[in-house]
Amino acid sequence: MEKVEGKSVWEVIPELQEYIEQNILPLYEAHDSAHGPEHVRVVLENSFALLDGLDVDPSMVYTVAAYHDVGIRVSREHHEAVSGQWLWEDRELERWFTFEQRLVMRQAVENHRASRQEPPRNIYGRIVSEADRDLDPERVVRRMIEYSKAHWPQWSDEEHILRTIEHVKDKYGESGYLHLWLPCPRNERGLVILREWLKSGELAERCRKYL
Repeated sequence: MEKVEGKSVWEVIPELQEYIEQNILPLYEAHDSAHGPEHVRVVLENSFALLDGLDVDPSMVYTVAAYHDVGIRVSREHHEAVSGQWLWEDRELERWFTFEQRLVMRQAVENHRASRQEPPRNIYGRIVSEADRDLDPERVVRRMIEYSKAHWPQWSDEEHILRTIEHVKDKYGESGYLHLWLPCPRNERGLVILREWLKSGELAERCRKYL
């Protein structure tokens, strides 16, 4: 690792990055907008923002983030298991990783889902889980509205808003199911803001921006 303008630069194996850029990241183009190319790029960026002070392999971090949602094209309900299996069965990864490393990465992908109540089995799972939270409040609301409109186009604007409010409450509310597995000031701030929007009623107005 080297420092450039005060920021950490984490080196990923160039050939691995080229393979993933050409063969894995394009798979996200077939996903809904909430899990498409923008999302995986954000998760990659967020993952590396969490690494200072952690003893991890940046190439493994990169790979876990890149594969974490590929399984959505097969099964949204079980996408974390499908994504982990996809990584595990990709024989190309044997060029850069040992059996043990690939097993760790598979477990990390399998454990990243926000609804999981048990901590991820390894540090790579904690990293991708926290990166996937991406608690930028505006982006959270936009993605939820986009998902709702894509899946229930027959609904009225108010129905989309009500669904989004309920989902934000269930996931991010004071009694929500989401857990933060690593210290992350960005996500902690975002969670506070989302809870403030819920309490004040501002969340409905935020939703209307994206209808």
